[in-house]
Amino acid sequence: MSEKQIRVIEDPLDSIKCGCGSCEDDKPKKIVKPEIKVVDPLDEIKCGCGSCDDEAPAFKLADPLDEIKCGCGSCDEDHDHDESHDHHHDHGSSSKIRNLFLGMSFVIFFTAIFTDFSKTVDLVLFGTAYILIARKIIFDALRSVFKGRMLDENFLMALATIVAFAIGEYAEGVAVMLFYRVGQLTEDYALNRSKSNISKLLDLKPDMARIKIDGGFKEVHPESVVVDQILSVRPGEKIPLDGEIIKGETSLDTAMLTGESLPRSVEVGDEVLAGTVNLEGVIEIKVTKSYDNSAVSKILNLVREANSNKAVTEKFITKFAKVYTPLVVLAAGLLALIPPIFLGESFETWLYRGAIFLVVSCPCALVISIPLGYFGGLGGAARKGVLIKGGHYLEVLKKAKTLIVDKTGTLTKGNFKLKDIDLHGSYDKNQVLEIAAHIEAYSNHPIAKAVVEAYGHAVDMDLATDIKEIPGKGLEGRFKEHRVVIGNKSLMTLNNYKLPEEKTNGTVLYVAVDKQIVAVLWIEDEIKSHSLEGIKQLKKLGFNRIVMLTGDQNNIAHLVADHLGIDEVYGELLPEDKLSHVEEIIQESSPVIFVGDGINDAPVLTRADVGISMGQLGSDVAIESSDVVLMQDEMTKVADAVKGARFTSNIIWQNIILALGVKAIIMVLGAVGIANLWIAVFGDVGVAFLAILNAGRAIYQK
Repeated sequence: MSEKQIRVIEDPLDSIKCGCGSCEDDKPKKIVKPEIKVVDPLDEIKCGCGSCDDEAPAFKLADPLDEIKCGCGSCDEDHDHDESHDHHHDHGSSSKIRNLFLGMSFVIFFTAIFTDFSKTVDLVLFGTAYILIARKIIFDALRSVFKGRMLDENFLMALATIVAFAIGEYAEGVAVMLFYRVGQLTEDYALNRSKSNISKLLDLKPDMARIKIDGGFKEVHPESVVVDQILSVRPGEKIPLDGEIIKGETSLDTAMLTGESLPRSVEVGDEVLAGTVNLEGVIEIKVTKSYDNSAVSKILNLVREANSNKAVTEKFITKFAKVYTPLVVLAAGLLALIPPIFLGESFETWLYRGAIFLVVSCPCALVISIPLGYFGGLGGAARKGVLIKGGHYLEVLKKAKTLIVDKTGTLTKGNFKLKDIDLHGSYDKNQVLEIAAHIEAYSNHPIAKAVVEAYGHAVDMDLATDIKEIPGKGLEGRFKEHRVVIGNKSLMTLNNYKLPEEKTNGTVLYVAVDKQIVAVLWIEDEIKSHSLEGIKQLKKLGFNRIVMLTGDQNNIAHLVADHLGIDEVYGELLPEDKLSHVEEIIQESSPVIFVGDGINDAPVLTRADVGISMGQLGSDVAIESSDVVLMQDEMTKVADAVKGARFTSNIIWQNIILALGVKAIIMVLGAVGIANLWIAVFGDVGVAFLAILNAGRAIYQK
């Protein structure tokens, strides 16, 4: 199929263009029931335009689960599940036919079991039941052989059951296929239910936006809305795009987006995010970001991409299965041949025991449940408002015992307020504020904004000239006819000013006019309420080294650190200094987690083993630089991420031990003649089912 023939869409009910190549491309096609029946969000949808070949696949859904690759261990790991992997795609009429044949097989099988016919009639009945249930599996086994993928589960089942028929064990041969098929259907149900639960948790995408046009409102697709358009959102509806409330007030359900359990009250002037649900009043919103740049779009993209980052354990199991399955098949062959040839044992007995090896050797329990476990772990974290970009980061979070954390905006609110002014010259407080505000108005730094806010009057930008910002230190310039320098101790030392005695209750900002320090501004930043609890939880989780890096003054940094119980503190750091410290700590204590606000800490977020951005959900820098994005800027969410990673890891290792342990026991029992094919079926299908159910617990982590 040519590239033109496939279009990826995000919703089967969207109006889309036909992509078959044989009709008018520009004619809009609407997917509706009479034309296209969507059986499963992972199926290919056929073209329904009516003017071209209906069988040509025209569209494929973009689904956050469609990146789950085949993990059977015996084929190309990068291909998607297709019809050759029958038990993962039983849909539509072919599925109904196979289920009908399954029912007929059961009837014939039990008829043969509970009636006393001749051996010839038994062979006919069991043979008929076998053909009805096994024909597709045998066909797929032969197809795998011709494609060079001999040792897949279809081949193992076909060979084992044919051997059973060859030695006269008709009932067991049919039973293996019957219960293998039932196990596949049960696996499908458990797998699809788990996927469905994950999909529901991530069902953030708004279906409709109501835009204001000519005094009225028109319903359109969110992707067609542009910035600055006005939206109306009624109670019970999802907010379709990020924006600012310009009319009305309400409360929002943000649980699916941020993990907050309580509704959040909002009013005119408040920012709101796409994907949250309006609970009460009608509100009007001015759109501030297009759909592609909205919070919900970025979250969905993160979730879709998360599965591409395979964890170390997941990669290991895929490689392990490719080695494990051939070795077990070789062992089965040797078991069937060596005792009869060299020890004179019954060929029939040992051939039967070799068949048991073949049945139990399928690594389905591992290669299906482990990727599902990681995906469940990612989904469970998302429920708590923690977006993790892949299973690999779950592995690192689980192992980490060292945490590096930024101060401003991470441990503290970053809401700076002017608390006090110490005068050291002939200027009064109002005059100092006027001078400082006119210079600081040229900076976007939070401290500069706090000074301008404290001034409380309109700033005349023409009064300040020759402004120069010195990164990490402060500003220089002229106010009216005076030369002004305003900044921290480092900037004052650079200009050879004699510093007055300092207090220790806030951030210090010096104001110098005409080469003399005339005032010291004391600015405080409030510690977040969850910071102390978050640090306590991380220490309980075994984090034995917690380091705070900040550009703030050392005395302020130590005040915050002492309050939170952080022992290792480095202050007065520029961005490059932070990176150097992180490099040193990684050399000493890898793996390392860094938690920052996701903007000025971008280099450090990228360098750390796991970079976690606090808040700033709408920031491209935060999402692109960090490996984990927190929907609420709380340190307790970091602890949640670590606990979730460890919970997921425990589930995955439980599955590995369960699967390999049960298979090993059954192999030994089969080799000594205690286990039969019925037990072997449980060792394969039953254990896979249990492992999948256990993996599903990852999404409901506490």
